[in-house]
Amino acid sequence: MIKAGKGKTEGAKFTSRGELFATRHMPESLASEAAILGSMIIDPECIGEVLEHLNTDAFYRVEHQIIFSSLIALYEKNKGGRLDAVLLRDELEKRKQLEAVGGVEYIARVMDSVPSSANITYYAGIVKDKQLLREIIAAAGDILYDAYDEGGEPSEKLDEAEHKIFAITDKKISGSASPLLELVNQAYKLIDERSGRQVFVTGLSTGYHELDSLTCGLQDGEMIVIASRPSMGKTTLVLNIAEQIGVVDKIPVAIFSLEMGRQQLAERFLCSKSRIDAMKVRRGILSTEDHEALVKVCGELSEAQIYIDDTAALTPLGLRAKARRLKSRHQIRCIIVDYLQLMHLGFGKVDSRQQEITTISRYIKGLARELNIPIVVLSQLNRALESREHHRPRMSDLRESGSIEQDADVVILLHREDYYRQSEEDRDSKAELIIAKQRNGPTGVVPLIFLERITRFESASSVEEHPGSDVPF
Repeated sequence: MIKAGKGKTEGAKFTSRGELFATRHMPESLASEAAILGSMIIDPECIGEVLEHLNTDAFYRVEHQIIFSSLIALYEKNKGGRLDAVLLRDELEKRKQLEAVGGVEYIARVMDSVPSSANITYYAGIVKDKQLLREIIAAAGDILYDAYDEGGEPSEKLDEAEHKIFAITDKKISGSASPLLELVNQAYKLIDERSGRQVFVTGLSTGYHELDSLTCGLQDGEMIVIASRPSMGKTTLVLNIAEQIGVVDKIPVAIFSLEMGRQQLAERFLCSKSRIDAMKVRRGILSTEDHEALVKVCGELSEAQIYIDDTAALTPLGLRAKARRLKSRHQIRCIIVDYLQLMHLGFGKVDSRQQEITTISRYIKGLARELNIPIVVLSQLNRALESREHHRPRMSDLRESGSIEQDADVVILLHREDYYRQSEEDRDSKAELIIAKQRNGPTGVVPLIFLERITRFESASSVEEHPGSDVPF
């Protein structure tokens, strides 16, 4: 029987930040650890399966960590071939670690601890669970230590505490680096699958065919910036995209609105989806048909997994904390932030507003990568473009920070030339989505039609194919 010896706890790397848990014994199952090592020695073919579940840190006892590391080295050296107690002994001697693990006697005891490798997966599950408990204890200890330390901002401590807990749930055994061969094989498999299915959209569909054809949809881990001057329809556009994701495709999406309240957004969803004039809704001048349409749309929207947060003073730390919880609880696949310039750091000192926006932009980009979901961020454009003859926006018009265009994977500039025309008669409701930057694809222009009365953008091609009274020509 394998027992824990005194002074054999060096493998527990989870009691840093003081001896907060010095009087408590860390969770472990030395018998299961020994059974795994014994199985690996007597049946090397099971090592590949073990590596899918465990790494060296999963073992509590130092001796077991050393033996596991040596077995993996032999497995790699022999390309999964011959492996036995003699080879293990030689490897440990070469590393000058044979005596550290208890000599050949301890190796023999490990081998005798299990009759076969039949239950290797079961033992691996036990060891993995114990490792998880130790990591939770370690995170809790660090959180306690930081909380008792009165230095630093509480908001930063809270963010770090959440990060430690979420890091445990998101932890991957493969570590931070992967061999290129593995990545290339995975990439080819995805490409082959797309080729077989002729996939048009590999990310989340925006609902606009021409836009999806250029971007292949909203891609995981990317920061997509949609920018324009005020009142161009940025919010309307992203609500239409959210409708496609959350209502049509039934994929969970979160909207963080710093400008409009949740009830206002809900009303916009109703008007857009039911195609009822927003002014009629606001004034309460509704026909029987309008009421029926609204009731029907209410039913459709009630089933949508769209989550709206209208915290006005949202900070990047607050956004990250809320987004992590939404990802954990509701498996959200997309985040929309309306809009960037209304956010403030909420901690520390910054030399300028430009530096503050730069930091916020980096936070959001990092969050997209951490959660591995697309984040659509609305942004304002500088007033200077209005002095130009054709008012056509450029990336350099992004307000307060050039870092936005650097951090963004995709930059889309929303433009309506008729916005600058004085009379209603001169307006043609034409709009453009100018894809000014796309890290992994082409740039281009997508024509749209803005239906202001029902707060909706439609694809120009679909309106031409199905003309109706909604288009105010």
